Amino acid sequence: MTNSRSASSSISDAAMGLSNSLDLLRLYYEGGQLPSPPGGFLMVLRVQPENDGSGSVILECTASSLRYRLDVPKATRTERKRVRDEMGEGAEPKCPRHVDQFLIRMRNDLLCPKCGVKYAKA
Repeated sequence: MTNSRSASSSISDAAMGLSNSLDLLRLYYEGGQLPSPPGGFLMVLRVQPENDGSGSVILECTASSLRYRLDVPKATRTERKRVRDEMGEGAEPKCPRHVDQFLIRMRNDLLCPKCGVKYAKA
């Protein structure tokens, strides 16, 4: 018998949500260390884009090996416009939320590899 679920979906399904996600998002955007609820720090295991344009970051606690899911909200109109303006000027578009992070192309979308958020069509 084969399992129809992929390994990535099982990691996402097993991850717990975080209660103070806004504070953690702010730290994550700044590139700071993320404190873990049971102690220690959280390290990034996977960043994945979602179908609605948002992203999710799977994190693992260094002290307890518990896995957490940090949901990243989708891009605002202002952020998408900023990316389109950069593209119109001929510049390489950067993530509006991360410092000096260039957007990458994934299929027909431009997204941030650090947060998984889709900002524009390529």
